[in-house]
This record gives sequence, C-alpha cells and structure tokens, in this order.
Amino acid sequence: MFVIFGASGNTGSVVAGALLDRGKKVRVVARDAAKVAALAKRGAEVFVGDVLDATSVASALAGAEGAYLLVPPDPTSTAFVARGKKIVDDYATALARAPVKHVVFLSSVAAQLPEGTGPILTVRYAETKLPAASPKTAFTFLRAAYFMENLLGFAHPMKADGVLPVFGGGESHPFPMVATRDIGRAAAEALLAPPAATEIVELSGPKEYSYADAASEASKALGKPVKATPLPIDGLVPALRATGMSEDMAKLYREMVEAFGSGRARFEGTHRSVRGTTALGDVLRDKLG
Repeated sequence: MFVIFGASGNTGSVVAGALLDRGKKVRVVARDAAKVAALAKRGAEVFVGDVLDATSVASALAGAEGAYLLVPPDPTSTAFVARGKKIVDDYATALARAPVKHVVFLSSVAAQLPEGTGPILTVRYAETKLPAASPKTAFTFLRAAYFMENLLGFAHPMKADGVLPVFGGGESHPFPMVATRDIGRAAAEALLAPPAATEIVELSGPKEYSYADAASEASKALGKPVKATPLPIDGLVPALRATGMSEDMAKLYREMVEAFGSGRARFEGTHRSVRGTTALGDVLRDKLG
C-alpha cells in the first residue's frame, strides 16, 4: 500500500491518481475528507490526519510500503520555516514508529544551499534530517524546478492589464520550470521503482523558460498581448501582502525570487536528471484560456 500526503493538492492528487491507475492500493491523507472525495470514489482509502501531529502521521503510515511526503504550503503562516521544520520533525518521529521502506519527498531546486533561499530552507532541512533520523528508509528527494503554476498568481494583471510583473527584472533569463502534474507523475514512477539507497532527482520541464517566454504563451492563451514587465524588487512584498500573504512568507518569497534572479537557485547538476513532458504553454492555456 502507498500512503500519499497532500492528496488534495496539485501534486499529491496526481501521485494518488497515477497509482490508482496502476491498480495499486492507495491511502490518501487529508485534513478534510471532502477534498479527496474524488479519489475515494476511485477506491482510495481516506485517512483524516494532520502533518502537525506526529501520532496522526504515524497512524497514517502504518502498513505502508511506500509514501509521498511534502511540506504543505501555508501562505498565511507567520513562522513558515519553523512550521516546516516541525512538520519534518513529525515525519521523522512517525517513521521511527512506523518505518516505511521507501519515501518520495517533494524537495526543491537549490535545496543544497544553506541560506538565502527563503521557503526552500524547509526542504533543505528535510534532506538533512530525514535520512539521519530514519536509517531504515530509502528516500527519493525530488528536487523540483520552479512551479509553472506559480505564474498563475499573476493571472489578474495578465488578464486585466496585459502585464506579467517580473519583480527584480531578468525577464529574458531562462530558468528551469516544471508543471505540477509532471511532479506528481515523477513521484508515482519513483514509488513504483524504488531505489536501493537514498537518492536525489533533479526534475524540470521539457525546456527552460524565461518570463518573456511565459508572457508570449499567456498572450496565446488569452488572445491578447501580454508583456513581461520588470518592476523594482522592493515592490514584491507589498504586492504579496495585498493578496493576503503574511509578512513572514512574503519576505521569504522575496528572498527566493532574488535567489532565482541572481542565478544562485539552480540545480547542482551532479544528480539524476528527469524532464517532464508538459510545456509551459499547456499549463497557461489550461488555466488562462
């Protein structure tokens, strides 16, 4: 049986669905059973649990041959990194109580960096903590590139004003992006073919894209011109705060954006590389068109 955390989210739902497609027994974990009702109808067992409760996590993992773990995002958190570390600690405690042979953990590009990457620091902590705390488990740390879906946070200015804001500039610089559906598929494949020992996988899309490329694809999806427009980086935190994001999270996000803009946030290039098949235009067309 495979246990999938974050099953109501963009990646976890795909992992669970892909495994069900293969006829596998799947237990999906969510705080609200209603949010995974579609997976339940397909035969998934539903476990209502909380990643901030180690006992709940251990109960969810009981009897699993493999599991998909992640740090669920919370844009309103006032202590995001501390919250992420608590979740990782709960996973470690739970794996000690209910050992699992193989775990796929959703990590991130730049997880090798010790500082200056904003929210990515939580998955760096996981890559450091979990193998040492759970020696009976082989981990696949899936270092995903920048999510293509992050661009949809700017859907309103693209639709209303024909503008894709690029805080800090660098709109012509291509960098790795990946669709969340490809993350889910890669995680499912990893669970079905576990490694003999802990590994890191660098996951990106079919090619690198710039914000200018994204604006071009958004133009096609919307049937109107969209331009990638550089804006001062100092405007990012206020813009994010206006959407309801906490100040703590907004500042972390700015740090991550600056890491990408400077080129610091990149793959090491020394691990197994996997490319997804979903093009950026497909994601934007599905959500904007």
